[in-house]
Amino acid sequence: MSNPFVLILIFIVSALVGYFVIRKIPSLLHTPLMSGMNALSGITLIGAIIVLTDTLRLISMMQELGIKEKGHLYFALILSGIAIILAMINVVGGFGVTDRMLRMFDKKKPTTHKERKEVNDGASN
Repeated sequence: MSNPFVLILIFIVSALVGYFVIRKIPSLLHTPLMSGMNALSGITLIGAIIVLTDTLRLISMMQELGIKEKGHLYFALILSGIAIILAMINVVGGFGVTDRMLRMFDKKKPTTHKERKEVNDGASN
């Protein structure tokens, strides 16, 4: 399964299937689906952190053994770092959009400190 051609083919097929599945979903459901995708981005984040820590551990073991060629491991470090950054952007952005969507359905809840203070002052009178 480590054949690069097979892995690239799996990536292309999964991207096409994902595109055609999402294309048929009504636009009203896109934001709730994005909330679900936050969970998948969280799993991607955990996987990237595991790869990063395992690679760092492997590099330190190779240094102890005196093995000098570690170029492919540095490539894994770079890729896992990029994966962590992109997954975090996706998770934070997704939660921001989800929070904004949920606030659209709230009934006149105060959103700023000044509005909360006005509501609390009005309730105490």
